[in-house]
Amino acid sequence: MKKHVLVGMMVLALGVQLVPAQTKVGTTIGQFLLIEPSARVAGMGNAGVTTYEEIQSAYFNPAAAGHIERTGVQFTHSPWLADITYDYVGGVLTMGDFGNIFASVTSLNSGDIDVRTITQPLGTGEKYTVGNLSFSVGYGKRVSDRFSVGLQVSYLQERVWHSSLSAMSLSIGTLYQISEDGFRIGASISNWGTRAKYDGRDLRVLFDQNTGVNGDNSQIPAELMMNDYPLPILFRVGVGMPFIIDENNRLQIAVDAFHPSDNSESVSVGGEWLFFNTFAVRGGYQNLFLQDSEVGLTLGAGLRYDANGLDLLFDYAWADYGRLQKVQRLTLGVMF
Repeated sequence: MKKHVLVGMMVLALGVQLVPAQTKVGTTIGQFLLIEPSARVAGMGNAGVTTYEEIQSAYFNPAAAGHIERTGVQFTHSPWLADITYDYVGGVLTMGDFGNIFASVTSLNSGDIDVRTITQPLGTGEKYTVGNLSFSVGYGKRVSDRFSVGLQVSYLQERVWHSSLSAMSLSIGTLYQISEDGFRIGASISNWGTRAKYDGRDLRVLFDQNTGVNGDNSQIPAELMMNDYPLPILFRVGVGMPFIIDENNRLQIAVDAFHPSDNSESVSVGGEWLFFNTFAVRGGYQNLFLQDSEVGLTLGAGLRYDANGLDLLFDYAWADYGRLQKVQRLTLGVMF
């Protein structure tokens, strides 16, 4: 029965490529919400909807928080593309039969950029920054020993110099474990929320209504009109299977299928080999079948150390981004 379910879910995941879709790249705000924080899952090709062994698993599936058994905190830092800085911190508070509460903060920052204009292409001497920030709180509960549900509410803000936008979003997920330490099925919907548009003093301009007429008022106060845009909704469904080789070796395989609102469907695959419950090596391939994809191979490693009852976690991931070169992630964590 297990084999039939596994084959069926993998066919379903791979079959998303057979469904034609219209690509809508560049039509949504909040793209930084799609940056996966976990170095562990990133090393596994970002196939994380069925993982629950760490706090940041709640990013991929809020239901994963219901399986976490210890309170803890995790932090991820990544020197993202084009010298952009990405940071993510998440924590979970276990509350017994009530379930678990988790929260996270996501930050993406460009650093200082020179202000350039048509008349001053080398710079005006001013600096501006592009910054994105998100605050999230969520709840996950293990309804039974094998089934869990979860949800997460987020507030996000994007800022470009003196203009900004803000929005709210909701993410929900479920996770089912067919047997103890056995086959898993997970699904989640992320970033379902409000539309938003930019507003701020950068949109206030001076306008000349009659540029060809001398003597008219060329300093009329005006405001640029901005359109509102939706958030990038992402539906994930996946399967995962742990294999216990012996008491010192454990293998985990994961396959995720993605259906985004602003791009074509894709599939990610990955695996992790855990030695002595301490050291792990990982590999994967992300976004197979994605149109015009620049991403591909991922690799990673991790270390878990027990320090007098405290679990210290260290994970590293490397990902190939094609012409955009590579991206690295570093995750540190502690479980109490």
